[in-house]
Amino acid sequence: MTASARDASFHAVQRRLAALLPDAIPLPGGAVLELGSQFPQDKPRLDPPELIEGRSLRAHAVRGEPVVRFAAFLDGTQTSRVVQYLAGVPVVHASVAAVIRVRQDRRMRTWREPLMSRALYAPLGLLPDRARSALVDSGVEVFDTSANRDIESIHPFALQEAALTAVQRHRSALERELAEEWVRAGANELFLDGGISESAEVARSPLVVGVVKTHQQLYVHGDDLLTLFSLRAGERSSVTRVSPRTRTAVMSWYLRLRDAGARDPLWGLVRVECADSGNNAGTVAARADDVSRWVLAEALPLALPDGRWDKMVYGIRDCEEFLRAIQ
Repeated sequence: MTASARDASFHAVQRRLAALLPDAIPLPGGAVLELGSQFPQDKPRLDPPELIEGRSLRAHAVRGEPVVRFAAFLDGTQTSRVVQYLAGVPVVHASVAAVIRVRQDRRMRTWREPLMSRALYAPLGLLPDRARSALVDSGVEVFDTSANRDIESIHPFALQEAALTAVQRHRSALERELAEEWVRAGANELFLDGGISESAEVARSPLVVGVVKTHQQLYVHGDDLLTLFSLRAGERSSVTRVSPRTRTAVMSWYLRLRDAGARDPLWGLVRVECADSGNNAGTVAARADDVSRWVLAEALPLALPDGRWDKMVYGIRDCEEFLRAIQ
């Protein structure tokens, strides 16, 4: 039986490994690693960008009423669990998926086919031959997290983090593949959960808008933090150019979806990315206002009961619920 024809779910793989390695200690349950403290995150930092609207970062009231413009939404999910410890080395089973959901007649439908993958992640160089053979015989694709890279530590949590980083890369690859398919299809505007600069094809397309909900990395100078934190609902920051070293430059700005009130200063704040429009301040400002109006229109209905409802839009929540139902 081929690997693709076999059940690649967590419990099925766990049972097969237990049969292949009866001396290994079985694990009860299997907590989702993304929910734990070991989920890898960038360290909080400031990364000053290039300002392309005005001479200083300031608040701008978005001109015009919100407009429903996005035809579809793209998001991906990942679920990772340690399926077994072999010689003290964590073997991680992960399910990753991505989907585009199209809005038609006020209902959400799936565009083409969602992309899904289930695999095992482990540093094969640290495992004995018998354990490596068992992983190959499990009937699931295996990714070597130690291939082409130095392992800084053999601490189980460090090995677990390396696996999670690999899982994140594979989820991003699925999201990128779907976004590029959308751009090539020449469809309407797409709301992408996250940044768009990883793919040059996507980053340069006027059809794709990325909306970033997390702010471990803030693209501002330290002196501009108060301006950023003081944004009110319906206001955006001045437009900047974000140019990651190995990615495509994009225009970016912060947009407040809901007033923070007495909450933390990043509550209700998202960062928007879209294709670079050049250096003409008037063109840049007009584009930022237009896109901001589209994003603000998605603030309702509320994406409850999701705990991230202050930044989450309903279309992205729908993507996540759909993927949870089919994984």
